[in-house]
Amino acid sequence: MKLKWLWQTLAAIVFIILVAAGSYLAYAYITYYRLPDNESLGVKHNRENTVQVGRTYHAQSWNVGYGSYPPSYSFFMDGGKYAKAYDKATVTRLTRGIVKTSKSAKADFYFYQEVDQDGDRSRHVDQVKRITNAFAHTHSGVYGQNYDSPYLFYPFNDPIGKAKSGLITLAATRIGKATRYSLPIETNFNKFIDLDRAFTVSKLPTDNGKQFELVNIHLSAFTKDHSIQEAQFAKLFKYINQAYRAGNYVVVAGDYNHRLLQNAPEIFHTTSKVQTWTHLFPFNKLPAGFYVPRMELAAAKTPSVRALDQPYQKGESFVTLVDGFILSPNVEAQEIHVVDAGFVNSDHNPVRLTFKLKKIE
Repeated sequence: MKLKWLWQTLAAIVFIILVAAGSYLAYAYITYYRLPDNESLGVKHNRENTVQVGRTYHAQSWNVGYGSYPPSYSFFMDGGKYAKAYDKATVTRLTRGIVKTSKSAKADFYFYQEVDQDGDRSRHVDQVKRITNAFAHTHSGVYGQNYDSPYLFYPFNDPIGKAKSGLITLAATRIGKATRYSLPIETNFNKFIDLDRAFTVSKLPTDNGKQFELVNIHLSAFTKDHSIQEAQFAKLFKYINQAYRAGNYVVVAGDYNHRLLQNAPEIFHTTSKVQTWTHLFPFNKLPAGFYVPRMELAAAKTPSVRALDQPYQKGESFVTLVDGFILSPNVEAQEIHVVDAGFVNSDHNPVRLTFKLKKIE
């Protein structure tokens, strides 16, 4: 009798687990959605002045890690410990530090990736609002959503939950039009892990009647199917080539989740084992004339990203360079450097570029 009761109890537990798992999978698939491709974006705090050809400008690109990664933090998807930020106070403090560090650059154009509008992982701090409003009196602002993920019930001991996150582009000049373009992603269950991807384009009028196109992008990191990353590059490269052929100027900024230095392991004294986010950037597939400015980056030996498998320890943690800029042939890079911010406010350091738009003869 006792044995029968035990089997009935076990069967009931298994049934409940299966129903719960099935219900969760149904929820995840029913609530999952992707924004449409070629979606218009709004512009906030729009300025009136236009971009001047031949003038020197400054830009900064920074993956801010949704304000949740102080040096002591490690992330479960990298083999670390945590899924969420420590607490709301930490996210608020790091976001404040991101704004302070950014303002010290006095940049004309800012590109931010992995900025949470709302998320369990970032303790529901609206970083989009905080960053955009911090520059309300000096810069036009565009926000483009990357993803609005269903509740991810993993890891089981402390689920990462829901997240609505995206890209911010700021310009000290007028933005005439802004658009979000969807990128290829995996279509199997991995789409819930690596999430949605997109790039935004902000078109700025110039004083010679052309358009200066600011492209902000954050490519997939954890997909094991490298063909997905290749397809994402292909769509990006096709777009920027068409923009340049139309007579416009193009600057792409972002986190490519591909290393920008061929010999990065030797430069940063790390393992040469390739991870899903450290493949070599496909320089040979760039459209004709486009280039990635890398002057003195190898000599400076300042990384733009750290691994999150453990708390950051300078000289011991895995680091490399995956953040930077792609420029069209009519944009002249004058200087580029990675800011050694010590990974205090993010798992990435900001990258800063000095450039000018060439005069068309």
